[in-house]
Amino acid sequence: MEDSPTQDLAPERTALEGKALPPGYSSRKPGIDFAEAVTDNGYLWWYVDAISDDGTQAFTMIIFVGSVFSPYYARARRKALTRAENHCAFNTILYGPGGKKRWSMTERSAARLERSADSYALGPSRIDWDGQSFLVQVNERCTPFAQPMQGTIRITPSTLTTHSLQLDEDARHHWNPIAPIARIDVDLPSLGTAWSGDGYLDSNRGTEPLADGFSGWDWTRARLNSGDCAVRYEARHGDREPYRLALRFSKDGSIANEKALEAAALPRTDIWRVDRRMPSAETKPKRLKTLEDTPFYARSLIETEFGGEPGTGIHESLSMERFEQRWVQTLLPFRMPRLT
Repeated sequence: MEDSPTQDLAPERTALEGKALPPGYSSRKPGIDFAEAVTDNGYLWWYVDAISDDGTQAFTMIIFVGSVFSPYYARARRKALTRAENHCAFNTILYGPGGKKRWSMTERSAARLERSADSYALGPSRIDWDGQSFLVQVNERCTPFAQPMQGTIRITPSTLTTHSLQLDEDARHHWNPIAPIARIDVDLPSLGTAWSGDGYLDSNRGTEPLADGFSGWDWTRARLNSGDCAVRYEARHGDREPYRLALRFSKDGSIANEKALEAAALPRTDIWRVDRRMPSAETKPKRLKTLEDTPFYARSLIETEFGGEPGTGIHESLSMERFEQRWVQTLLPFRMPRLT
């Protein structure tokens, strides 16, 4: 298990008393090593999301080394073993009131990438750790109309955890819940947007293409009324038994393993008819609002219960079988331009 630089914010307990750790659990140094090595054909990403305190706005950001949803990376891998650093991106999406959305995802090559332990810069955008928070400086263009997306996003974790969990039997894909509970401050003057809210930060990494390990997955994270964060995963591998995780995190970073249940079917998305499932479902969501309806994934806002406790959060359904279809990859450059 690779290490990352020590970025302690507060002491962390490993697990809540009386709760066993989940299978495939290991420990790593807290925080992020933005210079972490990535294997050829592999990937590494850092994911951030937030919901505004008034519940009217949200955002997601994924920072890639080896963009798993890139048609350019997929095409290159079909020809030869491919360097992940040649396919990097900042994917930033703002969801405003009334369904208003701003999307940015420009792929860039290794020539535009600079990485160190505490910083990642890609073209005109970057993220830096200052000892207390991560500061993202966004300088991108929205697609398809090239509207500027400029400003800052500050991510302040309640603590940085040491948790790492594998998502497959062969331990080729791992998930690190870096800061399941965080505060997010969004300030994007070019879009007239400034707000604060409940946030979340994690990371995924793999030593092979995502589609080699998964046919799809459903994932959700929710902030509970108690202040804890609930996370549910169901990763599917073709005909294998799904890999399920049901976890709860406290503000001190401690992790509790909860009972993982079978997923419950949710309504398909309206446009692209993507299947959605509620992993480890105790109840069906009281509210399911679609934020993203694309040919191979869906992102939604949910309100439901975890361990009998109400919570609000983000839900994602991903179909790698859909993504691998050539017709889907032909559509993607319109949303994901590439600059070398």
